[in-house]
Amino acid sequence: MSVDPRNLRDSYTYSPDVIGEIQRAAKEGIYSIRGAGAKRRLPTFDDLVFLGASVSRYPLEGYREKCATDVVLGTRFAKKPVHLKIPITIAGMSFGALGVNAKQALGMAASQMGTSTTTGDGGMVEEERQASKTLVYQILPSRYGVNPDHLRRSDAVEVVIGQGAKPGGGGMLLGQKITKRVAGMRTLPEGIDQRSASRHPDWTGPDDLEIKINELRELTDWEKPIYVKVGATRTYYDTALAVKAGADVVVVDGMQGGTGATQDVFIENVGIPTLAAVRLAVKALQELDMHRKVQLIVSGGIRSGADVAKAIAMGADAVSIGMASLIALNCNAPLYLEDYEKLGTAPGFCHHCNTGRCPVGVTTQDPELEKRLDPEQGARRVRNYLSTLVMEAQTLARACGKSHIHNLEPEDMVALTIEAAAMAGIPLAGTDWIPGRNPL
Repeated sequence: MSVDPRNLRDSYTYSPDVIGEIQRAAKEGIYSIRGAGAKRRLPTFDDLVFLGASVSRYPLEGYREKCATDVVLGTRFAKKPVHLKIPITIAGMSFGALGVNAKQALGMAASQMGTSTTTGDGGMVEEERQASKTLVYQILPSRYGVNPDHLRRSDAVEVVIGQGAKPGGGGMLLGQKITKRVAGMRTLPEGIDQRSASRHPDWTGPDDLEIKINELRELTDWEKPIYVKVGATRTYYDTALAVKAGADVVVVDGMQGGTGATQDVFIENVGIPTLAAVRLAVKALQELDMHRKVQLIVSGGIRSGADVAKAIAMGADAVSIGMASLIALNCNAPLYLEDYEKLGTAPGFCHHCNTGRCPVGVTTQDPELEKRLDPEQGARRVRNYLSTLVMEAQTLARACGKSHIHNLEPEDMVALTIEAAAMAGIPLAGTDWIPGRNPL
């Protein structure tokens, strides 16, 4: 008997993926946990394009005219602001989520490029401190591994209120990744799941955040810039309140940002896209007359030099990359195919950072798997990637006639979709229309 093709139509509401998830939940009785970032289609910087110079603007010649990329972070209060050669930093990813070879490789690459890396949850590992010329020390709600001496040895302090992949939720590190060393740094039992608090234990609002920032300034003799990192949700108000509390730098992490482990339902359904968050953060800074006085770092789905240039054109001072830097370390590379198969996945689709079974040795504490990532080779790959991002961003800035990447501005771009135009506050291409702001 032939099958009627009308009986084989997918349901949009109950697609095969949805049916599979319902059946998995019915079998296991618990939510799904995974790593990496949102997989749903979201508006991105791809939906913006630059208006290169021609007659009305004068482009710069790439082989003869410089385009500078340096940035200074923490100029508001810190005695020793952070000077970077490039406006691309490495985001906070913990030792525990990553293996020590990955942490060392990222630090080496950042140092070679004149930028910073960030500790993540769980404290500072000596290998990372030695490899990183400029190291940002994160303080999260868990307070795992917080050490006053390590704070003083850092170059900046980042108070993490939320993360783009899970704003309003705490971090996770499953027991299979909590080795003796990780457990010792976090004062935890070995091999037991770690689930961090979703909020800091000693404050309930921005007034308490101000007290904490002042404590950190006194602890570090007012030398270190204090960053405040928020997951992109109520970005306008969060940015304004961080400034009021005394932050030198605000870090806004969009929902495309990755994670070592959290609930899948969190990753896909909480937060707003990075594209929308940038405009809201910049608006808050501008209305407070603090734009460029308090620096803005944007993270969450930054992949290319074009993304870097567009974020800066919208008003960011720098960007931060996490998942992309891991991909440069060979995350999801077509190597060790049998190990991907054991995880039930394939290169290009793997999001099993939470398992500790990373086939390429990046997000693992297993000594045998870690050997697959050589720190020096990994650093070379990340350095090459960062160098490419910088050259791409410079190319676009020169095409718009800019001698410094920070001279890029919103009027250098147009949007290709109505959604992007509305979110970014950039006119739709071929018009001067910004949806929701002015009539067509």
